[in-house]
Amino acid sequence: MKSIQKFENTFLLFLILVAMSSCLSNVDEMEEIDPCAAITFSMHVKPIIDNNCISCHSLEGGQSPNLETYNAVSANALRVKSEVVLREMPIGGGLTNEEIAAISCWVDAGALNN
Repeated sequence: MKSIQKFENTFLLFLILVAMSSCLSNVDEMEEIDPCAAITFSMHVKPIIDNNCISCHSLEGGQSPNLETYNAVSANALRVKSEVVLREMPIGGGLTNEEIAAISCWVDAGALNN
């Protein structure tokens, strides 16, 4: 009976160590996640463009480039990134650091239609 209890205690200790080591490896993996990996055009960049740029950069607004579509934004991606990083655009209003980072990440990742 005593040997069974000793075996159970050893097994329980083993399970606890395995559980703890798996938690530690998950923490390491979480630290390596690229924050830019989750940035998409449709969920992050398009709303920023729509809220801050379209009033001027559209057919109705008349300013070039027209940024109403993905194709137009992606064709001007480097220009858009440069203007927002230098805080030259949008005129009359500023983007948050998070919005600028989202646009930069999206451009740096290839300006994908995602």
